[in-house]
Amino acid sequence: MNPVVPVPPVEASLTETAVALTLVLLLLAPLSIAGLALITTGLGRSRSAAQALLGNLSVVAVAAIVFALVGSTLAGHLSGLSHAMHLGGKPWNWTGAGPLFLHGFSSAPVQTQLEILFEFFAVAFAALIPWGSGADRLRLAAGCVIAAVLAALLFPLVAHWIWAGGWLAALGANFSLGAGFLDPGGAAAVHVLGGLSALAVVWIVGARRGKFPREGLSTAMPGHQVVYVLFGCLLCLVGWLAWNAAGAILWLNAPLSALPVNAMNTLLSASAALLATLAVTRFRFGKPDASMCANGWLAGLVASSACAALVTPGESLFIGLAAGCITPLLVEMLELALSIDDPSGAIAVHAVAGLWGLLAAGFFAPQRGQLLAQVVGIAALLGVVLPAVYLLFAIFNRIVPFRVDPDGERIGMDLHELGGGAYPEFVIHRDESYR
Repeated sequence: MNPVVPVPPVEASLTETAVALTLVLLLLAPLSIAGLALITTGLGRSRSAAQALLGNLSVVAVAAIVFALVGSTLAGHLSGLSHAMHLGGKPWNWTGAGPLFLHGFSSAPVQTQLEILFEFFAVAFAALIPWGSGADRLRLAAGCVIAAVLAALLFPLVAHWIWAGGWLAALGANFSLGAGFLDPGGAAAVHVLGGLSALAVVWIVGARRGKFPREGLSTAMPGHQVVYVLFGCLLCLVGWLAWNAAGAILWLNAPLSALPVNAMNTLLSASAALLATLAVTRFRFGKPDASMCANGWLAGLVASSACAALVTPGESLFIGLAAGCITPLLVEMLELALSIDDPSGAIAVHAVAGLWGLLAAGFFAPQRGQLLAQVVGIAALLGVVLPAVYLLFAIFNRIVPFRVDPDGERIGMDLHELGGGAYPEFVIHRDESYR
């Protein structure tokens, strides 16, 4: 069972069987979006549950519309036009130059249509991630603004660099760095981008009131519905299996015979990560932590997005094991050492696990120079994308304030923004820790 050997990023003709299978896989991929929505809702407070789930739907809707109107133009596709500049005798392809409003989409080659459909689901997924990190204090309007910024500019640029023949994908052809930057399942374009956006949101809106009553202390604010969280993990598995397989076909030209190994690697990475997190939390707290184990499962899935099509099953086990060990420790460190209040754990789960998966893909790749190509891509994400995300979010925060006012946070986002709670039959008491 050998991994896929990547080929240079050129448009390849899919067989009718591959086209049909890819379409089915893409129609299953949104189950991961549904699973993440349940997870982020369950990890929030009960008095904000309805607003959280409505926010997930709204974020997906805004991201899809904005990407269709504007973002798809900049994202482009493998056989499409693009804007490039020449430095040092090498072309540096930065943005796509596609038509506005998806003009001509219905008459485009079927593989181009599938590539753009993949990007539609990818941008919706990426926009969900920061929404979960802002739980219990991020306004619905702010979530929509964040989704619009990601879909109009940030995601299209990253997607073009990686999937549409951009400068990161061309590192192999231009500088003999392996097959160029590889990200078949969206570890960078979806999860690292979403996780860095979550970090920017948390920096801007701050912690929930009562979370850090005194310096060096943290108040536990457990999620209100762990059943949502665990069931969401099962939905995510189905969606991820489809997502990784579709990405391998579209971006690596993987043969259908490689897909069973791809699916096996996805499951093994998630399984190893879950058991590792279970063991770490059992050792740290005396008993396993269910919500933290869910984050470990997700971290394994995120890491697999970068390398499920590129590594062996044994390597997938190691990658998942490392992700599962790192995630609970990093979540604890971010909260206790840096006073970062991230209810969904998105910074550790999506940003850090995604970076680890990208690095592992290069480390285990047989191609010479692949590790350096992955490092260059990671440097671009941290050195260019993160500052751009923070700057844009900080500007829009001045126009549409991200954080709800203190009274809205006190009574809960459901009553404040929707006028009714998610659980009207139950009396939801005010937190004693709220000051």
